[in-house]
Amino acid sequence: MTDVSNKIREEAGKLLEKGEVDVIIGFEKGSIPLSATPCFIRNEADIEKLIWNEYCGNNLSLYLSKARGKIGIIAKGCDTRAIVELIKEKQVQRERIVIIGVPCEGMLDRKRIMIRCQSRNITGIEDQGRQLLITGDSLNVAVEKDEFFYPACQVCANRNPVMCDVFIGNTIEEQKTDEFTDVTDFNEKPSEERWAYITDEIDRCIRCYACRNACPLCYCKECFVDATQPQWVGKTIEQSDTLSFHIMRSIHLAGRCIECGACERACPVMVDIRKLNRKMSADVKNMFGYKTGLDIDQPAPLSVFKPDDSEEFILDI
Repeated sequence: MTDVSNKIREEAGKLLEKGEVDVIIGFEKGSIPLSATPCFIRNEADIEKLIWNEYCGNNLSLYLSKARGKIGIIAKGCDTRAIVELIKEKQVQRERIVIIGVPCEGMLDRKRIMIRCQSRNITGIEDQGRQLLITGDSLNVAVEKDEFFYPACQVCANRNPVMCDVFIGNTIEEQKTDEFTDVTDFNEKPSEERWAYITDEIDRCIRCYACRNACPLCYCKECFVDATQPQWVGKTIEQSDTLSFHIMRSIHLAGRCIECGACERACPVMVDIRKLNRKMSADVKNMFGYKTGLDIDQPAPLSVFKPDDSEEFILDI
């Protein structure tokens, strides 16, 4: 990853030097092991802070709708899909951003690695290709990377940027898997079992809204759960209120969610938030033949009407 980091620094430095951008949104080394954190580089002197590794999981497009000036952004496949949607929804102007695209083979889940290491103090990490050698206090563990990629990365079908101005590295082979196999398997379970799974997961929710705040497509200035006149949904952690929040949010994201997994990664109690969102994404793809974030000129299916749209959901009562 060192070579990729160096190329990112080189391209970012050129953009700042020529005045083509006012800020570079990227990643720098985190303050704890196995982590990287978003950073905002405005001076050439700070370019060396920029890094790229398998812990750069945040979707940096989150910051675009709030940023000012001309922006350079380091973007992997899912980030660029979000950028496409933000442009279509007029939250970002294409001419105002320079996309430095980076292919991504998956990001590692620090939480699960720490659980595997029994949360002991880590003092050293050695990247051995397909393995990580983790050392620390009474700790010497080799873990297979494939076991710890984020769920979203395991089914990602767009590991290369779908749109960029500068491409770093080489195009990588896309995964040839059915990205909605998990949804199909879940749908085959009895309805009672599906409902029990969803309610059990949502029962852990503490209403911190980290999922909403991490989502690049949740950019509303006032969320429906924060509205008081009218008050659309209760603010307690009672099951009915919490379910209402998550179900309504997943409907709001239908045809807009780019399945990056930012919501799930942000959740402090590890709720399987993606289950509802991916169900919606699968339905939109099956009913309208639409996959979010691939074509900047293709309107979202729920924003337009076509005479031949599927009407199987309409009940004749």
